[in-house]
Amino acid sequence: MINEDDKRYQKIGENIKNAREQAGLSQMDLAKEVGFSSATAISLLESGERKVSVKDLEKISEVLHVDIKLLLDQKIEKTDIGYALRSDKDLSTEAKKQVMDFIEFVKKKHGK
Repeated sequence: MINEDDKRYQKIGENIKNAREQAGLSQMDLAKEVGFSSATAISLLESGERKVSVKDLEKISEVLHVDIKLLLDQKIEKTDIGYALRSDKDLSTEAKKQVMDFIEFVKKKHGK
């Protein structure tokens, strides 16, 4: 019988696998980047057979360029870019406007 912890690690493993595949990395590629000696370690994590440590989960999220919350299956809040820009004291008003204009350009280009 599978307990709740096992289910959680299986879901984390599925999320790691999905993110790895989206990044176009093999299990061996990810293993090397994270510091494992073989792809078997990644395979065991992805299947939920091996429990991933916080340290390894942080490394994996960095290598895959994803928010760790995605791997943990937690809700990811969208960052209000305007708010973030207002709090940055190093950018001029003109630079902040250029960033916002660029974001709008990209959204339009990609139909978002």
